[in-house]
Amino acid sequence: MSARIIAIANQKGGVGKTTTGVNLATGLVQLERRVLLVDLDPQANATMGSGIQKAGLTQTIYQVLLGEATVAEARQRSPEGGYDVLPATRDLGGAEVELVQELAREARLKQALAEVEDEYDYILIDSPPSLTLLTLNGLVAAQGVLIPMVCEYYALEGLSDLVTTLRKVRQAVNPKIEILGLVRTMFDARSNLSQQVSGQLAAHFGNKVFETVIPRNVRLAEAPSHGLPGVVYDPSSRGARAYKALAAELLARLETAPVAGIQ
Repeated sequence: MSARIIAIANQKGGVGKTTTGVNLATGLVQLERRVLLVDLDPQANATMGSGIQKAGLTQTIYQVLLGEATVAEARQRSPEGGYDVLPATRDLGGAEVELVQELAREARLKQALAEVEDEYDYILIDSPPSLTLLTLNGLVAAQGVLIPMVCEYYALEGLSDLVTTLRKVRQAVNPKIEILGLVRTMFDARSNLSQQVSGQLAAHFGNKVFETVIPRNVRLAEAPSHGLPGVVYDPSSRGARAYKALAAELLARLETAPVAGIQ
């Protein structure tokens, strides 16, 4: 059975996409799933947060997108997370310019992942915080989108833009893509605004909002500086426990129930 490919996306930055990707990957591994995390962001934070040193990498997602390497050649194992990573470096930023003249440029990642998707149960794609050709490659490759978001006013505006983008992608290049769900990240239960926005999300998106809420947690923030997923850095922290619960909830949704479409 081929992997489920999930893009973790939000056109707004600072909402916890990379933190979600790294810790969800670790949580899924702890639930005995085979996972590949694709770092599609030139900042390469998912690579570093997985404990992989960028210096010395000769084959990365940059070479894969340009057809100069395969995923099997470029992937690395996260030493503590237990999942594979298709790593990135800042060179990835140049791929957009180089791909402009290429045929089917928006499907390069999908074609590359097709060669290894039977080796994994889940492939998670950490997307850049903007709508670029790199982000489009992630959305074309994915069957579903997981949307991390902070419960703030501006986040609702960004969410509206993303839903519009997904509709266009579905109409133009990937008719199978669906919203898997929204994850409330960096949640401050003491904030009235957080509670209000959370309520608005639940009212509008219903059961697409994951029940698991990721709290604002200093241990999750500290973990990347040690090259560790938060789930490994401090397994007993509130943030780590929340991501493990999110992994279990994701499996319960995907492996026991059909996925609802974009509304």
